[in-house]
Amino acid sequence: MKWSVAPSDPSAVAALARALHLSPPTARVLWARGYRDVGEGRRFFAPSLDDLHNPYLLKSMPEAVERIHRAIKQHEPILLYGDYDVDGTSSVVILKKGIELLGGRVTFHVPHRLRDGYGMRSDVVEDAASKGVKLIVSVDTGIRASEVVRTASALGIDVIVTDHHLPEAELPPALAVLNPNRPDCAYPEKNLCGAGVALKLIEALLADHPKRTAFIDSFLKLAAIATVADVVPLTGENRVIVKRGLEGLRDVRNPGLRALLDVSDIAQGVSPSAREIAFRVAPRINAAGRMASASDVIELFTTNDIERARAIASQLQDLNKDRQQTEAEITLTIFKQCMEQVVTDNDAALVFAGEGWHRGVVGIVASRVVERYHRPVFVLGIENGTAQGSGRSIPAFHLLEGLETMAELFSKFGGHRQAAGLTIAALHIEEFRERFRAHAATKLTAENFVRTIEIDSEIDFREIDDESVAEILSLAPFGFGNPVPLFVARNVEVVACDIKNEKHVFVKLKSQGRIIRAKAWNFADRASEFEPGSRIDVAFSIEDDAYSAARGYAPWQIMMKDVKPAAAVATAS
Repeated sequence: MKWSVAPSDPSAVAALARALHLSPPTARVLWARGYRDVGEGRRFFAPSLDDLHNPYLLKSMPEAVERIHRAIKQHEPILLYGDYDVDGTSSVVILKKGIELLGGRVTFHVPHRLRDGYGMRSDVVEDAASKGVKLIVSVDTGIRASEVVRTASALGIDVIVTDHHLPEAELPPALAVLNPNRPDCAYPEKNLCGAGVALKLIEALLADHPKRTAFIDSFLKLAAIATVADVVPLTGENRVIVKRGLEGLRDVRNPGLRALLDVSDIAQGVSPSAREIAFRVAPRINAAGRMASASDVIELFTTNDIERARAIASQLQDLNKDRQQTEAEITLTIFKQCMEQVVTDNDAALVFAGEGWHRGVVGIVASRVVERYHRPVFVLGIENGTAQGSGRSIPAFHLLEGLETMAELFSKFGGHRQAAGLTIAALHIEEFRERFRAHAATKLTAENFVRTIEIDSEIDFREIDDESVAEILSLAPFGFGNPVPLFVARNVEVVACDIKNEKHVFVKLKSQGRIIRAKAWNFADRASEFEPGSRIDVAFSIEDDAYSAARGYAPWQIMMKDVKPAAAVATAS
């Protein structure tokens, strides 16, 4: 791994620390991440609803609000057309509940991942027309559905597109298109997820409602879950959504959400971390769309029947176990292929395909492969001569732009910089593999295939205590765009090293007269780097550790990410 330590300005950092009453390590992290204004720093720690942008800054918002209010007034049925992932289902629930609060009549359609695939379909629109629907609102989808929108228009149906994915050169001919990423939209926050856009629409619809603030705070809970799950940057407006939304999850009255948190081992009265949402809650929601029907998620969050909510949550728990097993089997198959045909720097991008691979998990598998090989990856499942799948990328490579250079190969594709999906005839997979690899080779070098650790600051062991750690942890929620702070301590002495379960390394490190316990998962093969008496530079995070606290140690833990021989030792040798 390469280490990249953010530059600092000691005098400016000291001034920021004094103004915000922060410890030096916390101030250095804020500075490294670009928060250098005192007012900006205060908003970072205590975001409020006032920090949300005016929803009318979204292009087409007035037209969308007027049309929905008219549909409510005239008792027209409104169809919400969603997607099957966490973002899509959360968006449906937010809009459904919000419009119903205003007296609207709302139905919804969420496609079945395996039967229907991704995106809007004309046959669904035709069925809606036969039932008298005159207004369709898409959520987390639709920005590339121009033909479907034209079909709706021909049938006398108005369409409002709410989406966040990157549009084509021409927008769909809808009545309104709410998307911060449309070229002519000046909305300040370009990184909203689909549920974030849905939330802005509800903000505007509830503008004159006497309980607007309470309702928005309620909707923030689902919007926060979707924002974390969709891996958009947890900065700017997204930080407001996630920080306040996660705090709101401390007290949950919705039977379905409470049941979901229960099966995810998140207790009542506890505000979950973004990590717990990403690795416990979101996978269970996604399991419905991956392994069965995402409509169950809509029912989970809209039912008032506690027993029914518990039954659905239990079902999601079982589906998630099935998902984990299926995912593990495909991942193992791919890693075996990579051992047989070694991945080299000539393989700038990777494409894997398998007959019968479950299309509901290939996106997760692609993420696992990216984690190991640090280059763009697509994983495709083949069925009846057609391959469908998902890709994941690294920061240096724009996945959707790559697909657009070979658009003629696909019957359908879409996404954004870091994630995308596609459908392709199986006979074109090899051509796609070669062209995708060749295109990536024009954008990436061998240096891009080496993972870089972005370190916020150097730190002295004397700066680490319960008070400073609590302050560092208050920089949460952590995730994409606002990762857990990373520090480097130089020339640290290894006092002792112990290996647990033949996999994990536990060490005692000494510096400036202090000894601190640290651990590293799956580091056993690097145990030789922790010889007692040796000196190392260590890159690490500081994380909550309830297990450590229960055993009488500090309620936090040093988590080592990488180590190197101490710079002073390396220079001397």
